[in-house]
Amino acid sequence: MKRKIMMTSLALVMCAALTSPVLADSKSACVAIGADNTESQLETVYDYFGIKQGDVEETVVTNEDEREYLDGLVSLDKIGTLALSSVYVQETQSGGIEIESHNIDWVTDDMYEAALTTAGITNAEVVVAAYTPVSGTGALTGIYKAYEVATGIELDEEAKATAVEEVVVTGELQDMIGDDAVNIINSLKSEIEQTKTMDDDEIRALILETAEKYDTELTDQQVEDILDLVNKFNELNMDPDTFLKLVEAGQQTEGFFEKVQGFFTNIGDFFSGLTN
Repeated sequence: MKRKIMMTSLALVMCAALTSPVLADSKSACVAIGADNTESQLETVYDYFGIKQGDVEETVVTNEDEREYLDGLVSLDKIGTLALSSVYVQETQSGGIEIESHNIDWVTDDMYEAALTTAGITNAEVVVAAYTPVSGTGALTGIYKAYEVATGIELDEEAKATAVEEVVVTGELQDMIGDDAVNIINSLKSEIEQTKTMDDDEIRALILETAEKYDTELTDQQVEDILDLVNKFNELNMDPDTFLKLVEAGQQTEGFFEKVQGFFTNIGDFFSGLTN
């Protein structure tokens, strides 16, 4: 009996030790709902968020809000005429940006993460969801709005617009060359300290050199699109090391839950051995 009590107590202590830092790290949260969802569709979305409607503050994003940043950058079929994607944003004190998406079929989690760092978001847990598959381009507006409501921090408008363009350029590039599109753009973002002092021809050369590292050939138009994006990165007040630090933080959390599961498996085996 004493052994069972000891085992139960230890398990509770270990659970508390693992979960307490996560709770302590949490700050404000907000949900931005696509205005054209029905009540039943919202139920599906909140299931993806893992919370109940009313648990956190809620704001609404319309298709007009989404078009504020997307008009002229992306085709109408990707913007759509309805605001369906919704987001849950939980500000955190550390750990970088963690993205989870459901029914988003064009914008990838890596693309969201990279764009949010450009927009000035450094630590947050973000869930993007829709009741049916959508491109996910409009969700950026929802993330901005939810983050600003949750934190009271107003993001720089130029940075937000640049981040949206980054998603569009990266997405179109990804359609042509695959996942290395994100790697190429991220690599160039880490070179801001250099590119700020370069002329356009030097940046073009760096773009081609970077693409070559990923065994990728770019068309002239792709180079020009990326050049335009890099020049916009250069105009933002971004710390050249910020993106690399956030990537490193994300890499440190990869496989965390698998490690926790393995840890408890080992604990169970240990106590099983004691009992035997």
